Amino acid sequence: MKFFIDTADIEEIRKANSLGFLDGVTTNPTLIAKTKRPFMEVVKEILSEVPDKPVSLEVASTDYQGMVREGEKLAELGKNVVIKIPMTVEGLKAVKYFESKGIKTNVTLVFSPAQALLAMKLGASYISPFVGRLDDISHTGMDLIRQIKTIKENYCFKSEIIVASVRNPIHVLESAIIGADIATIPYNVISQLAKHPLTDIGLERFLKDWESVPEKPF
Repeated sequence: MKFFIDTADIEEIRKANSLGFLDGVTTNPTLIAKTKRPFMEVVKEILSEVPDKPVSLEVASTDYQGMVREGEKLAELGKNVVIKIPMTVEGLKAVKYFESKGIKTNVTLVFSPAQALLAMKLGASYISPFVGRLDDISHTGMDLIRQIKTIKENYCFKSEIIVASVRNPIHVLESAIIGADIATIPYNVISQLAKHPLTDIGLERFLKDWESVPEKPF
């Protein structure tokens, strides 16, 4: 399973990239707004940090013409740019346009298997079901991932499933068990994946015992 980081914070991206298993980056207007920096300044810095990995950049328009105009401008920033498009009728029209031009797309704000089916049928490179937001309204978000994966396998669709709105390590673990292609993860959750209290206890014990070893070789 691929690991993307869901952020616009360049320091978080650098730290995640230094770990060696970062496969891509996803952003959205909310994440970029949190940086309180100019949009293009943030985007160019991200693309420079991960020039060989896909970076999803979201359009701000809601109409087809606006999405095409903005998406084409974003695509010019680098070959690794993926145009992130909202799951709407206008958005689906834009997906078909960009994919026909060889520009990768990521359909975002997917909350139902029917929405995912439409995006996959139109050839979206990626689809992003939001599991955390479904959990917030008392739906089991991971059930959606299972349904989408079944549809994908039934018809051999090529779209990659990005599990988005990840809130905790359990979301990541269940994504891997189900067989999702990608999880896009906030940096704090990436850090949590490496931690376990028994690991900390064991390490503390080993270090204490090491201190009692005579004539250490190093």
